[in-house]
Amino acid sequence: MMDGAGHKLIERSMLPDDFDCLENQLKLWCDSGEVDIVLTTGGTGLSARDVMPEVTRAVIDTEVPGIASAMRSESLKVTPMAMISRAVVGVRKSTLIINLPGSTGGVRDNLSVVLPVIVHAVDVLRGRHTGKHPV
Repeated sequence: MMDGAGHKLIERSMLPDDFDCLENQLKLWCDSGEVDIVLTTGGTGLSARDVMPEVTRAVIDTEVPGIASAMRSESLKVTPMAMISRAVVGVRKSTLIINLPGSTGGVRDNLSVVLPVIVHAVDVLRGRHTGKHPV
């Protein structure tokens, strides 16, 4: 979906459900200055291993609750399980971090909600905002 929307994959990593490992990787990507968006998949539920929201909150400078709320709201139209999502969206430096569910369908559904605003959000973060809103 990201390729189809004109985005370029820089790196993909599969990491263990380990707080420190995940935190270090997010910091590495965000602090490099080369990554506009980090998409995480999984780890947003209620199990003891689901630590991605806590990791994300530990590294972000600013939370963007409207995006996470929109993802949950739209996902509720597909499944009541969206109510237990603890996904977080936020910004570290000028990188947007978006927590997505672990399921392929959940990723697809949530990305379809956020794709229309991602480019505008990144443009604002990178100081490229023209004052015009995307259509």
